[in-house]
This record gives sequence, structure tokens and C-alpha cells, in this order.
Amino acid sequence: MSQELIVDPILTKKEKVPIRVFKQASDASIYVARKIAEKIKSGPCVLGLATGSTPVGVYNELVRLHKEEGLSFKKVVTFNLDEYYPIAKDALQSYHNSMNVHLFDHVDIDKNNVHI
Repeated sequence: MSQELIVDPILTKKEKVPIRVFKQASDASIYVARKIAEKIKSGPCVLGLATGSTPVGVYNELVRLHKEEGLSFKKVVTFNLDEYYPIAKDALQSYHNSMNVHLFDHVDIDKNNVHI
């Protein structure tokens, strides 16, 4: 179970966006992945996905949910937020490559629904 911390209300008094603070990055990744999974299960879904090291834990958990709990990505459409230009899609530094390595190659998403 996640180790969500209680945030002092003084810190969030004027904040309009809900804030969650976790003891471990892995707890935050699991929480976010579960929220994404809820959205995916609710019907056709469009996701805006980030690249880099920060979301890798989320992608790992989404892959686990797919493999171990049957989460299907068949009705998911994705748009990645950025990509280097010009760069070959299979270059190690490419976001295409990164997303394939960390998520797309491990789930049942239709590659025609992936937009990077």
C-alpha cells in the first residue's frame, strides 16, 4: 500500500491542484499508474505521456498491471509530449526508442495509436 504523507494544510491553503506527497518515488509511481489504469478501464482513453527518467516507474507499473492483472491498452491512444529533431526513431536517445523500451513493446497497444 502507498505511503502517502499528510501535507500541512498551511502549505496547500491557496493551492487549487490536489497535492499528494509520498515517502518513496515508487509509491508515487504505483499511485499514478493505478489512476491511469482506472481511466483506461473506463473506456476508450487518450493519454499524453512524458519521457525521461521521471515516468519510468509509472511505465514499469503499467507493464506489470498489463502482464499480471490483464490491463489492456487496445483502446488507448497516446501522444508523447516531445521528441528530439532530427533524430532516428531507433536511436538510443530517441523518445520513440525510450517509450518502446519502457512501455509500448510490453503492452497490447495498437502501434497506429501511438503518436510521438
